[in-house]
Amino acid sequence: MLIAVTSSLGWLLARAPRRPIAWASVLLGNLILWLAPGRRRLIFSNLQHAFPDKPAAWHRRIARLSSQRLVETAMLSLAAPFLAERQIRAIARLGPSVEAWVASPDPKPVVFGTVHLALWEAQTWLGTLARSPIPEFGIIYRPLNNPRLDSFVKRTRERFGFRLLSRKKGFGEALGILRNGGCAAVLFDQNAGRQGALATFFGRVCSTTELPGMLAAHTGARIRTFYPRRTGFWRVTFESDSIDHDGTAAGATIALNRWLESALSAEDDLCASWLWLHDRWRNQDVPARRLRLEAKRNLLDEDLRARGWACLPRKTRVWVRMPNWLGDVVMALPLVRALRASRPDAQIHVVAAARFLPLVAAWKVADHLHPLPARGWGYFSFFDGLRRSYPDVWLLLTNSARGDLEASLSGCPQRFGLRRRGRPRPFLTHTWRVPADFDERTHHQVDLWERFLRNFGLEGEISLLPQPPAREAGQPAPEEAAIGLIPGSENEPAKRWPIAHWRSLISAFPGRRFVIFGTAADRAVAYAVASGFPPERVKNIAGQTSLESFSRRLMECRLLVTNDTGGMHLANSMGVPLIALFGPTNPVRTGPIFSGPFRILQPPGCPATGGASLEDLAPATVIAAVREEGVA
Repeated sequence: MLIAVTSSLGWLLARAPRRPIAWASVLLGNLILWLAPGRRRLIFSNLQHAFPDKPAAWHRRIARLSSQRLVETAMLSLAAPFLAERQIRAIARLGPSVEAWVASPDPKPVVFGTVHLALWEAQTWLGTLARSPIPEFGIIYRPLNNPRLDSFVKRTRERFGFRLLSRKKGFGEALGILRNGGCAAVLFDQNAGRQGALATFFGRVCSTTELPGMLAAHTGARIRTFYPRRTGFWRVTFESDSIDHDGTAAGATIALNRWLESALSAEDDLCASWLWLHDRWRNQDVPARRLRLEAKRNLLDEDLRARGWACLPRKTRVWVRMPNWLGDVVMALPLVRALRASRPDAQIHVVAAARFLPLVAAWKVADHLHPLPARGWGYFSFFDGLRRSYPDVWLLLTNSARGDLEASLSGCPQRFGLRRRGRPRPFLTHTWRVPADFDERTHHQVDLWERFLRNFGLEGEISLLPQPPAREAGQPAPEEAAIGLIPGSENEPAKRWPIAHWRSLISAFPGRRFVIFGTAADRAVAYAVASGFPPERVKNIAGQTSLESFSRRLMECRLLVTNDTGGMHLANSMGVPLIALFGPTNPVRTGPIFSGPFRILQPPGCPATGGASLEDLAPATVIAAVREEGVA
């Protein structure tokens, strides 16, 4: 049935007037572009990645023409088996470069690299267009899943002397043809899946067909391109360029990609004829491997050397939605650092509350920082506006419906998050379900995040080395520095060690200076702790510091004694020695993680996972711990 329908449609197209077919291709091409939102996003994303400096009007024009020419190509492919030779000669001709090769064939065998340009199916007509005999010619193609339809396509495409060789079995046949002085043609694609070779295309990592280079390397064949240049509706001129390379399969693969980049960049009309509706970089967006680079072979080092690049361009747009609390942001930073190492081609965008962005900037793990907009009617319009920046990946380290909606509104095609039982996340495309036997009370939050990201391909170790800022001139020596205190806890009063206990700690060290830190919400607690002590000995700066100045002042401390707060994690991330006081909360899950010096104190009899009152943690215990740190 399918063959009958295909044949009937092809027969009608071969005999129909050209003008109505041309009009139909324009109409259908526009319908595909505007009524298929997924395809529309793909074509504009591809163009924006390849030509970010071109204006939006140029992108729209190329997208429209490319979509129309795809339909035009499909119609010609259907009609081709039913076109008479006189019709073929009216449609196609050979350009000077192909005419010259036909008149004086290369004495060496030739591998022709073909590309997805409009009217590509007409390439099998070379045998009837040439005025002189051409060498034996085989074309490697991908067989169709329907055997009867595949047989029909193979039979009709071979009518002018070319042999179609199955991609699954045709490598040996192609080698035989080349060793006999013949020619072989193969499409070099940038979506070769795991069987391809990692290279770059328009600066973005792709999996490229290595078959043309392999054939040439095995046989000593020359490599040429063979491509159609559209000159009008169902009008085409065939061109061919010689490709210089170093004789290796890797060198040929890289050279072919560079040739295609140059050709598409040099001529708008040729660019409009390319199949931009195809997902050119698809191999690198397989969900289970999304956070690493993977293919059968890796040619990236050779590619970088050939192009004179020191490192991979960062072209894959990965957006990371950071958590909403300072401590969680600090704990997430090593994971973003690991993401940078696992995907060196990633252009990392971090979305977080504005007050946290200086911290992210100090870690140098992101290329772009985006503050969350102010709450209100325009909040979500910010994320909807991101559609025009075409993000590729959205990683959520939040667990809220608001964060999921933000990601969905951005139009990002792949949105990743973790999912707990009973908490569906319908706005995400890919989730990692927390295993039923995974007891979150006995695992650190970072361990949970790491498992989530590794499920989607994150590679390499998670480094928990602190990242201290450079010590500024004039800072006191550690043995002379003050002891820092964080007696507040903005989000949970039960996490606060009693005020009287803090005052007992200060009184136990009459020769020491103290600095009390906190947020604006901690001012009352901080005032109560500092009250009555000389300000030159106990300085209260709660609510008076930005995140940057808070970090600098923490670095001036000999030691920090702190409740379970974001400041605890910040100090730990910079390597500041600290004593952390835990009672009701769980240090196994949310305790310090960086390898700097720290000590956790809990009330007597408190389980390791928390659950006791901080009132039961005696001042004497904390005082003794401070003395053990060498503080007199």
